[in-house]
Amino acid sequence: MSKRISLTQYLVEQQRHQGNIPGQLRLLIEVVARACKTIAISVNKGALGEVLGTAGSENVQGEVQKKLDIISNEVLIEANQWGGHLAAMASEEMDSIHPVPDRYPQGEYLLLFDPLDGSSNIDVNVSIGTIFSVLRKLSDHENITERDFLQPGSRQAAAGYCVYGPQTSLVLTVGNGVAMFTLDREMGSWVLTQEQVQIPADTKEFAINMSNMRHWAPPVKRYIDECLAGKEGPRGKDFNMRWVASMVADVHRILTRGGVFLYPWDKREPDKPGKLRLMYEANPMAFIVEQAGGAATNGHQRIMELQPGKLHERVSVVLGSKNEVERVTGYHAQGHEQSHAQGQAQPQAAG
Repeated sequence: MSKRISLTQYLVEQQRHQGNIPGQLRLLIEVVARACKTIAISVNKGALGEVLGTAGSENVQGEVQKKLDIISNEVLIEANQWGGHLAAMASEEMDSIHPVPDRYPQGEYLLLFDPLDGSSNIDVNVSIGTIFSVLRKLSDHENITERDFLQPGSRQAAAGYCVYGPQTSLVLTVGNGVAMFTLDREMGSWVLTQEQVQIPADTKEFAINMSNMRHWAPPVKRYIDECLAGKEGPRGKDFNMRWVASMVADVHRILTRGGVFLYPWDKREPDKPGKLRLMYEANPMAFIVEQAGGAATNGHQRIMELQPGKLHERVSVVLGSKNEVERVTGYHAQGHEQSHAQGQAQPQAAG
């Protein structure tokens, strides 16, 4: 882009001309973006900053925490709790919500985040990222509870992610398309590098963890088998598979050149509807993908229509190029109809 537009200028112009960014929301996005710059510095230092390896603790999901998980979580909390734009925060790394301390003014918004997505890639120097979602506080009371956060994704005021890769990129939507920013390390500023990002409706790439194939539900296996059959198969074209094991990196690739990402229900933990978290990962990514012309479902229905029942709820995810997502979702519907006709219970595939 010939003219360098900063994140602040972009937000001000959106506020001025589109009228869809209230002052508190603009401040919140800028603070989150600054926090991501701080996290990027720690990520870039790696072993030199003594931030690699595990922290010797587990999060609420029973997952071993990396040192950078804890550092990133603390950076986001400390950056956002004093500015007057938030009422409370929730993180994948915390058991419960984090209300804004009484000594600070309370704002109109709620912030949810996965402070460092793709933690398994930290020590091997592969792209990782931060995902965030912004909700409006719907009640007037000051005593925020977990219930205030349990809103469907369709009510998000903004969502975004930062990917810490060869370039540090920030991807953002406020409900008016998707914009990408690149961190100018010398200037320390976010620079707009792409507006109105669009995901192609068709694709020849899919992203899924193939090692779990034996555990998949029949509709997922059917879809992947058809992709693997190539030109000679029912799809009539060859597909490539990509899998980074970092949702941020996989979604960023899809936004850049198309593709479909699947993290489905499987038989390893049949009582769980999926692996990814609805509030911290699936909802913000679904908002971004839909704003870029793609689609996002849990295999049965639109992710952003799901009503959360708890803060750390899990969900199956199929997102990316619209026609591929619709195909996978259609296969699930056919599978459900066949099971119903046979008088069999449909497994909890995809939530």
